[in-house]
Amino acid sequence: MKVDILAFGAHPDDVELGAGGTLAKQVKLGYKVAIVDLTQGDLGTRGTVETRRVEAENAGKILGLSARENLCFRDGFFIDDEAHQLEVIKMIRKYKPKVVITNAIHDRHPDHGKGSKLVSTSCFLSGLRRIETELDGTSQEPWRPEVVYHYIQFYDIQPDIVVDVSDCIEEKMNSVLAYETQFYDPNSDEPKTLISSKQFLDTHKARAVQWGQYIGAAYGEGFTVERYVGVKNLMDLQ
Repeated sequence: MKVDILAFGAHPDDVELGAGGTLAKQVKLGYKVAIVDLTQGDLGTRGTVETRRVEAENAGKILGLSARENLCFRDGFFIDDEAHQLEVIKMIRKYKPKVVITNAIHDRHPDHGKGSKLVSTSCFLSGLRRIETELDGTSQEPWRPEVVYHYIQFYDIQPDIVVDVSDCIEEKMNSVLAYETQFYDPNSDEPKTLISSKQFLDTHKARAVQWGQYIGAAYGEGFTVERYVGVKNLMDLQ
């Protein structure tokens, strides 16, 4: 299955928090979108691997994903090495995206920065024909995405690009809230965490308001880029 956008997250819910509105918007515009989670989030304080798997499926339905996979890397301990790169490359070559979206370049959780670097490196290596991969018994062809964007997570990083997600803010927030074990629930008896507070959700939506103001919209999502983005027509940038 070829998709237009392939989004990676170190943990289930990373993509929803960082780029849920953007993905929902692109789906509404007719593009195919898929998510690959690197880990199952098994070191998380709240929930279980099983509950997070169900939550990820529910969130994907809200966003309108064409596919979602989990590479089951070790939460907290995966690294940017050949073995992990080859698994990511297999996903890139399988879905052949024009655009890859991945974790923040650095963040409070070390997995986010590691995931960002791992995916970025793999996007380049995926285009090298002498790196051979096989999936389900079939040899894969090289494929390199045209651009890599990094969503912004806990740290306050200045965006290079802001996407107007005003018409998809509800889908974004609903996809986040699909992770019922992770975020604010006044009736939950699980341990409290930074992201389980009501303040976290309020602040997260407020940031979308702030970025929206940058571009004259109600809500926005910010991204950073790691190389020049080229356009054939200056009017494509508005």
